Amino acid sequence: QVQLAESGGGLVQAGGSLRLSCAASGFIFRTKPMAWYRQAPGQQREMVGIMSVAGITNYAASVKGRFTISRDSARNTVYLQMDSLKPEDTAVYSCNVRLNQMDYWGQGTQVTVSS
Repeated sequence: QVQLAESGGGLVQAGGSLRLSCAASGFIFRTKPMAWYRQAPGQQREMVGIMSVAGITNYAASVKGRFTISRDSARNTVYLQMDSLKPEDTAVYSCNVRLNQMDYWGQGTQVTVSS
């Protein structure tokens, strides 16, 4: 059974850093691209970034240079390092994997950035 579990969210001050984790199970982690999404109140969910099996990353323009995705195949975990956080980064962050054209999601972790 596919399962994704995010952790690491919390309240931070603007300019601060936070590292999110997504523990995956139920599939061969090392064979699938892993993505991070976020959804702020009243806004559509947007892709924050994605990392391929080969380690190639792509980020939303709004987070380039500030966020970094990494993955640890030994731990079946993907990370989102967030630096220089801004209040507009406040959102629920979720990890995602697509398996046979079906998207799987974790329950999300809340990130709140105060001014």
